[in-house]
Amino acid sequence: MELKPVTPFEPVLAAQLPSGSQWIAQIKWDGVRMLSYYDGSRIELVNRRGNRRTMQYPELTVQDRYCRADSFILDGEIIALVGGKPSFHEVMRRDGVRSEAAVRAVLPQVPVLYMVFDMLYCGGKWLLDQPLSMRQQMLQDMLLPHSHVQNVPSYTDPAQLFAAAGSGGLEGIVCKDLSSTYALGGKDKRWQKRKIILDVTAVAGGVTFRDGTVNALLLGLYDNEGRLHYIGHAGAGRMTAMDWRNLTAQAHNLTVPASPFAAMPERSKDAVWIRPSLVFKLHFLEWNPSGTLRQPVIQAQVDLPAEACRLEQRG
Repeated sequence: MELKPVTPFEPVLAAQLPSGSQWIAQIKWDGVRMLSYYDGSRIELVNRRGNRRTMQYPELTVQDRYCRADSFILDGEIIALVGGKPSFHEVMRRDGVRSEAAVRAVLPQVPVLYMVFDMLYCGGKWLLDQPLSMRQQMLQDMLLPHSHVQNVPSYTDPAQLFAAAGSGGLEGIVCKDLSSTYALGGKDKRWQKRKIILDVTAVAGGVTFRDGTVNALLLGLYDNEGRLHYIGHAGAGRMTAMDWRNLTAQAHNLTVPASPFAAMPERSKDAVWIRPSLVFKLHFLEWNPSGTLRQPVIQAQVDLPAEACRLEQRG
């Protein structure tokens, strides 16, 4: 049978770690959420937005290399390591390519790992109504050793893992109730994420230039009425000179005469306003009382619609 893409279950942001014997904890990987579908004939990789990414990761498309099931749906995160730590910027160098030639060029430069943490379908049977403990056991039984695929380990002490993640400079952890079923498209406190490195996905509503090239972004998030609220000005980050040149070309095609923000940003001098369509992931230290980001650092441009950039991300 053909397996149709589904929307994955999401954790909610938590201020405190849960306690109790029913909870396990896993590292929160700074990568790209990806579901792997095998219908008995071929593997398809689809991200959380329902967009196919099979071409971008050819090392993950040979079924018998990493799962013994004759059909499956796996849930996990594709990551790229730099200095032993996941780098969102590096994995986006793979995820963002749009031709097979570009994939071949970047593949040896950016090796990836598929960190698998759940199994939704196995051998013709859905596992959604089964508890996480059973799905984890099924995953353990079905995954095979592979140089680009790993089963995400679980730990019984969330506080200890959170401390270790902080010491290692990792993004955070996800705590999961072992009795939890898998709710397609759901998001509730049976899965909780606790972040060490804060991040946000925001849309650019303006840019500034230096010597003819974009050098910074004015960023915003939407409220429920569709108004775009300014959250900060970012120029520092992992963007390369080529990234900035590409962004400059995009910005020239998106210029608009007036600010798209609900209120005029504090950093509006010399800004060029653009139609809000370019989306970026940023890391930052904290939210200022004014509702702006403290020390935002651009990680990468991402393939998301502007309307996905919501104020709800502030938690």
